[in-house]
Amino acid sequence: MRRSIVPKQIHLAAQLPGIHNVTVWSDPRSGSQIAIGSFVHLARTAERGKFDFFFLAEGLRLREHKGRVYELDVAGRPDNLTMLSALAAATSRLGVAATVNATFNEPYEVARRLATLDHLSGGRAGWNVVTSFDAFTGENFRRGGFLAEADRYTRAAEFLATARELWDSWDGGDVPADPVSGRFVRPGAGEFAHHGGHFDIAGRFTTPRSPQGHPVVIQAGESDAGRDFAASDAEVVFSKYNRLEEARAFYRDVKGRLARYGRSPDDLRIMPTATVVVADTDAEAAAYADEITRAQVSPQTAIAHLEAVWGRDLSAYDPDGPLPDIDPEPESLVLKGHSVFRTGRAETARRWRALAEERGLSIRELVIEVHGGQTFVGSPHTVADAIDHFVQTDGADGFVFATHLTPGGLDDFVDRVVPLLQEKGVHRPDYTGTTLRDHLGLRRLPGTGRTSGTASAQREGSAS
Repeated sequence: MRRSIVPKQIHLAAQLPGIHNVTVWSDPRSGSQIAIGSFVHLARTAERGKFDFFFLAEGLRLREHKGRVYELDVAGRPDNLTMLSALAAATSRLGVAATVNATFNEPYEVARRLATLDHLSGGRAGWNVVTSFDAFTGENFRRGGFLAEADRYTRAAEFLATARELWDSWDGGDVPADPVSGRFVRPGAGEFAHHGGHFDIAGRFTTPRSPQGHPVVIQAGESDAGRDFAASDAEVVFSKYNRLEEARAFYRDVKGRLARYGRSPDDLRIMPTATVVVADTDAEAAAYADEITRAQVSPQTAIAHLEAVWGRDLSAYDPDGPLPDIDPEPESLVLKGHSVFRTGRAETARRWRALAEERGLSIRELVIEVHGGQTFVGSPHTVADAIDHFVQTDGADGFVFATHLTPGGLDDFVDRVVPLLQEKGVHRPDYTGTTLRDHLGLRRLPGTGRTSGTASAQREGSAS
């Protein structure tokens, strides 16, 4: 990939985890996962660090373990877009992005809510387009599984296309509000008609064109179909690959698909989820990181994760002992609502057993090895150098940081690492635009009157 003499700018985002066991909720410093104050604290910290955006994931049903709410995750969270509307008022530049499901929603409703958020925030909205795979989630909507697995992405692609048609039904000049002529709205503004395989709708969209035209579209699929969907339609991709060689392979693959759809590498930002532990010295940070990881992967969590793969009740086994000598039941589902454990569990069990035997790992040590561990650990200089190296060598365009502690888990990174990235010239000293597209260096959309993506990318020094 062609290298610019100007270093790539590092794009940063923050996530308040609400559906995963990365948060150490038992820590005495931990605050509420629902109170507005927690969200405001983390969002304002991210804005102080000149992050691109604040992100909220979504789960449409609480996970269940052996028929009960899975308490080792953080259970329950407010509605994403409602919370982001409040955060838009508590911040002035930070982007606000949310997961909104394309399986159990309808395009008109989602397009209207996201356009409203883009108006309320002055052009800072983003949408992570996801699908649901199972009847367990569908029971909350009286739809069961609703879609065959093969139809998930076809519906999502048409859902997104339909939403874009709705947003484009208004142009930037459709509300002249001219008292001389007496015309407030252009005739025909908002009219739409979509006739497709999943949606057949026609009418008039209620929300005039928002500052960005379209909210920034985010995607997180790992399958071949998901990567193609990202290359054709997404503007940010969330990746699970935060180990450098795997991340580089994913980066090359997805960026290499863009040309098929008439897009360039600068039309898409790839941002893995990451964690960070900072202390005065590398040794202190390593010790603290180990403490955090062992809190995240408690003995109960280790057994629960093993049960999810084995499909059996393994509560009689010692988490500090060896793996069970019994075979998995791959068709049995013990942990429901967790996508990580839904497919390929027989192969996962084989790999886990081989790894445990090769390295002499206990159950808990194995789960820590495959699911635990922190991404960036060290002194401020060590962490800053590692993040910069990862991005400059095309492992990513930036990171979405998930904190182990709510709401103060980002404070040390912003106070101690971000200034070093700014000194290196790889992270903005201040915001140079007002919209999320500006922050990400993405192209202008017609009818918005916004700065072009090329100019914005040059202004931020971005290059791939």
